[in-house]
Amino acid sequence: MPKVTIDNIEIEVPEGTTILQAARMIGERNSAERYVAPPTMCFYTSLKGSGGYCRTCLVKVVKGSDKDPRPMPKPVVSCRTNVMDGMVVENTINAELLDARSGVTEFLLINHPLDCPICDQAGECHLQDLSYEHGLATSRYQFERRTFDPIDIGETIKLHMTRCILCYRCVKVAEQITDGRVHGVINRGDVAEISTYIEQAIDNDFSGNMIDVCPVGALTDRTFRFAARVWITKPMDAHRNCDKCSGKTVVWLKGQEVLRVTGRKNQWGEVEEFICNTCRFEKKQLSDWTIEGPRNIDRHSVISQGHYVQKVEQRVLTSGTPNVPELAAGKNPKKN
Repeated sequence: MPKVTIDNIEIEVPEGTTILQAARMIGERNSAERYVAPPTMCFYTSLKGSGGYCRTCLVKVVKGSDKDPRPMPKPVVSCRTNVMDGMVVENTINAELLDARSGVTEFLLINHPLDCPICDQAGECHLQDLSYEHGLATSRYQFERRTFDPIDIGETIKLHMTRCILCYRCVKVAEQITDGRVHGVINRGDVAEISTYIEQAIDNDFSGNMIDVCPVGALTDRTFRFAARVWITKPMDAHRNCDKCSGKTVVWLKGQEVLRVTGRKNQWGEVEEFICNTCRFEKKQLSDWTIEGPRNIDRHSVISQGHYVQKVEQRVLTSGTPNVPELAAGKNPKKN
């Protein structure tokens, strides 16, 4: 099997593995090394043909292979480039590459409104993370930005085309897991947009998964809009017997109220199993679900910070005494 070195970390991978997959394998092998995995906005493991659109996963190949050690002349997209034996890749340690990624981020933000304070996706938005890491404080773009009015594309989905970065994930979902695609990308260039056919609305059993795969706030859940910020809700693993999907979900609670239901995502922000619209939109009573326990959220997430504090407070309430080490030591868990 070929060996590849990414940011001075070597790993052996199966033949046909892409650089992105190899980098994720490093992160799965050791969570402290997850930083070597490039960011992605369009690639999605379970969606065939995804990747190669957004260019955020660019990496620098400084050694092609043992057979041909010449470096590749320019950055390559890691989601579409296969590993070769002896390849050496630089991601976070290459200043030229980081500058290129900043340029890609600037292009993605040209038309994006950055309306995070009023966006339901805030706190779990991949573009928000990318803009904090690589974005500029001000825009150099001087022309009029393209804008669209928000529209309803069905009873449960709101489309904010102004926020869309044309990652094509929602189109791939509609093509591959629904029983009739009625939306896609129309026009080309700077006037391209996601839209439905005339007088058609998105209405099928798995259309809600377009919301889960959208990396920005372009597709939002109309039943959850403006209900609460995600970081003040309690995400809980839950399941139910469902004849359409696995029934394995995350329910987001505020007290005993179910604010929304989503698919379970892995550490890379990808849904493990797609869920049906019945589970997502119609089962909003706590009695509809068997609660398994708190969802394990990565500590780097703002959601995790609030969730961590809630668990500490819950332990205090349950025991009746402040015997939680963090509180006994006079520490504020939010600052850890």
